[in-house]
Amino acid sequence: MRHRQTVALSIAILVSTLATAQEPQPRVIHSAGNPILSDGSFYSTDPAPLVIGDTLYILAGRDEAPPNVNDFIMNEWQLFSTKDVASKLWLHYPGILRPETVFAWSKPGHAYAGQIVQGPDKRFYLYAPVQEGKREHADPFVIGVAVGDSPLGPWKDAHPSGPIVSQSVPEPNNIQNIDPTAMVDNDGRVYLYWGTFGRLRGVELEQDMVTPKGKEVSVDSLTGFFEAPWFFRRKDTYYMVYADNQAGPNSPCTPAVYHACIAYGTSNSPLGPWTYQGVILDPVSSTTSHPGVIEFKGEWYLIYHTADAKGGGHFRRSVAIDTMQWDDSISPARILKVKQTHEPSQPAPPTRNIAQAAHVTASNEPVPVQYWIKALNDGIVRSNPLPPDMWASWTPHNPSSQWIQYEWAKPVTLDGSRILFWSDHRQGASVGVAPPANWRLEYFSGDKWLPVANASGYPTTIGSFVDVKFDPVTTRCLRAAFNASGDGQQYAAIAVQEWEALAPVLVAPSTLKGLTAEAGAGLQCPSN
Repeated sequence: MRHRQTVALSIAILVSTLATAQEPQPRVIHSAGNPILSDGSFYSTDPAPLVIGDTLYILAGRDEAPPNVNDFIMNEWQLFSTKDVASKLWLHYPGILRPETVFAWSKPGHAYAGQIVQGPDKRFYLYAPVQEGKREHADPFVIGVAVGDSPLGPWKDAHPSGPIVSQSVPEPNNIQNIDPTAMVDNDGRVYLYWGTFGRLRGVELEQDMVTPKGKEVSVDSLTGFFEAPWFFRRKDTYYMVYADNQAGPNSPCTPAVYHACIAYGTSNSPLGPWTYQGVILDPVSSTTSHPGVIEFKGEWYLIYHTADAKGGGHFRRSVAIDTMQWDDSISPARILKVKQTHEPSQPAPPTRNIAQAAHVTASNEPVPVQYWIKALNDGIVRSNPLPPDMWASWTPHNPSSQWIQYEWAKPVTLDGSRILFWSDHRQGASVGVAPPANWRLEYFSGDKWLPVANASGYPTTIGSFVDVKFDPVTTRCLRAAFNASGDGQQYAAIAVQEWEALAPVLVAPSTLKGLTAEAGAGLQCPSN
């Protein structure tokens, strides 16, 4: 009963807010979990939280790329707000600001990651990366500042003479000037950081929130820093949370360079020096990851984005929020690893494809860092995949053959397989990534690898799954072996986006769990 009363009260508050709100008018979202808005009606990205009184606001960009376009098409910013995160009731304000409507000197579109900060004068300042209208620098991205009396606007240019950060101001640079994060410290002093592609800079600002005060600092001590800095203070410690893409088979962050985790560093001074402290969020379903951290009504939250909304993708991302915990037994206090949560999903139906329960290995391990071996059996097929959406074997000197293989914890019976190849060159090519010249399926009999019997054929079609049927075989190990396309002297690489292993009958999800094999857990398939 108490829960119903709380929800009813939250709805009443939202309705009251709606009745008195100025333009733009919001809509009510009753979120099912993460992402906050998951129906695909609006995609939201690069979250920047702000707490004003009893309300949490989240500024977000809007992804508008079609599903088959790999590009950041972002024309405007939007806003979410709630008075109670646990209620999952949110207000959504679409289209609160477009670059060209405020910055007369800017180019339309490219509304990248911004942040709203309340200044010492109690007005609100939106730090906005946009592109300059008249190209004056090698890289057109600059940072402008809009000002308003409310997080909802209306907004006007706080620095009409132009951007406050570019490749010529405050100091000459050759970096891409995006991803601003600002903070007003306890003593009223104002700080701004920004940067991407491994370059991070910071500067103190005057009380007017736009004028540089003193020299810039360059930060190079945050391990794996790639982009998306978020700057905040807790007690006497300054924290810098950021997207980290330190990649490799033994990386604490990610095995694939296109992915990012969220890491952080600390300092006892707002302008550093900074000390790396570790990873707090593992890679999400989108290649990019972008954090915002806030305390709201006694709880700390990490806000980020994923590709988990309906129709989502690497360029169609959506904002998610999870609680963040601290270990105050050490100094500086440590941020504990955040566990991603998701909205409840329907139980998985029985399936013939048991690949998801298999441990996957490949002949080219460690796999080149632009690819991701776990993509082979993650069940995700994209119309326009990026390198980490597939396993591939590309190196400057590709061998004439490669293989991938599955192993299960127990013997399984199989009678078919489906594979989805990817390529950027024609069959027969000796460069790039091409379909294999030929391939075959093998199983391990207990003492040697044998070809599956009576295979229906081994097509090398690109762009759709190819099916292979064969006589039933019981084994713990299945291998797809490829002879690469080439001219006898040089060979193309091979790439597979998804590989399915098919049982003769439908298998229940509970049965699949019992087949799951993990690395180091009694694996028996030979790797030669």
